[in-house]
Amino acid sequence: MPEDKKMAPLRLGSIAPNFQAETTIGPIDFHEWAGNDWVILFSHPEDYTPVCTTELAALAKYEPEFTKRHVKLIGLSANSIESHDGWINDIAEIAGCALSFPVIGDKDRQIAYTYDMLDHQDTTNVDARGIAYTIRSVFIIDPKKVIRLIQAYPASTGRSTAELLRVVDSLLATDKHSINTPVNWEPGENVVIPSSVSDEDAKARFPNIQVVKPYLRFVPLAKDKFGSE
Repeated sequence: MPEDKKMAPLRLGSIAPNFQAETTIGPIDFHEWAGNDWVILFSHPEDYTPVCTTELAALAKYEPEFTKRHVKLIGLSANSIESHDGWINDIAEIAGCALSFPVIGDKDRQIAYTYDMLDHQDTTNVDARGIAYTIRSVFIIDPKKVIRLIQAYPASTGRSTAELLRVVDSLLATDKHSINTPVNWEPGENVVIPSSVSDEDAKARFPNIQVVKPYLRFVPLAKDKFGSE
């Protein structure tokens, strides 16, 4: 993309840029399609390739868990919709379930440029024209269209779908309960009280505080029952 057309880099807290796109479920306006849900927007390098196939198969299996949490999934690569449509049949066969979330056809890489999803390091990760493929980027976007997580994996390394679900659970718990989640946290485990909360306020808000250090205070948090409403 020409230098004068480059957008400011996206950061945590940026508003996710809107776009119009052709997808496997038809044309969409991204923000309109997202509605009031959370969104995981992710890219993969190429259809009909081994690592990408395992990734989308895993996401197809996990989609009901994301749906319980009001999270929509949407994929992207620099392939045509026709290519996606054929490849989805292979993914469904491998996953043992249908892939129902949309996949964007971004042949001209316009969305990939906007979201900085292109590989600028691995010069072998290019198509027949020498144009960079999309890398394995992930954006978790909240209902206000704010970017809450950014990940970037090389083409050779598949993502952890379980980790994406864990991060969603952490973000939901953080927003709902005004807490933070410690290393390797899983739903139902103890969380930590932010340093910005005074001891007096912490004791008023949270029972059973375990103080390890003045700045490290744990508190139990029951596992949320997603989808129960």
